[in-house]
Amino acid sequence: MTDRVTVIVNPASGRGRGSRLLPDIRSTFAAVGITDVRLTERPGDERRLAALALHDGATTIVACGGDGTWSNAANAILSSGADCKLVLLAAGTGNDFAKTVGAPARDLAATAKLAVEGPEMLVDVGRIEDRYFLNVTGFGFDIAVLDDLENIPLLTGDLLYLGAALRQLFKFDGMSIDITTAAVARGARAHLMLIIANGRNFGGMFQIAPDARINDGLLDAISILDAPPWTRISMLASAPSGKHVRNPLVLAEQASVFTLKFAAPPAYETDGEYNQATSATIEIACIPGALRVATPVTVISSRA
Repeated sequence: MTDRVTVIVNPASGRGRGSRLLPDIRSTFAAVGITDVRLTERPGDERRLAALALHDGATTIVACGGDGTWSNAANAILSSGADCKLVLLAAGTGNDFAKTVGAPARDLAATAKLAVEGPEMLVDVGRIEDRYFLNVTGFGFDIAVLDDLENIPLLTGDLLYLGAALRQLFKFDGMSIDITTAAVARGARAHLMLIIANGRNFGGMFQIAPDARINDGLLDAISILDAPPWTRISMLASAPSGKHVRNPLVLAEQASVFTLKFAAPPAYETDGEYNQATSATIEIACIPGALRVATPVTVISSRA
């Protein structure tokens, strides 16, 4: 069976980079026989367009944007149960998931070739409430930073996230989270941030979960406990290299399921997208090998 490929482009991604790339996207994909290009019209529209593409018979979806765009397209695929491959084309801010899977997401020609020829691999995904995530879900400081991104007009890319993070290191008040797994019940602790990670990378420049693997059937919880601003800065400074996990205020734990308890239903992010929980108790689970992703990297090494 010949794959039917649909390209979904978020023109607003990367502060308009998606729109600027559109002529090159059309010409590059047309050169390999792909002409079905659909544009989002509003935030989160990738999920609707991906669902329509699946209804029209798409067996491969190329999502052009950033982590949020890829996640929304993946949610349509996973919710439908369709046997459909996801191809990553970068036009966003962090593009963290592409780094983890080794996809050449900024190379238009290489991505177009992947869309028609492969190869691909099966990757795990995370599930929280009624959503799936590819890379991370986060609570606390993570949400404060996400809220602040629109307030910094002059920065883009990695510097945008770093600027918002530095501001919130002094402003965010912390939050109490109780984390339970099948092996450990910690009790409530004051957190600066909690990241439940499927992939290693986060925020464009941080190796937030340096031991995470996307095909091991596990998620990695990175608990950064609350601390004064200057200690927070020290932990942040070591995060690009992944050395923050050596700090005694950072707790790393791996499990297939995490149960989190909060004082009230929290806001959280999934792959950079803002969500509001419906309950103060949330279960987060790993769904092994749930999604086909195009990448020249066919094996992600297991933990040492």
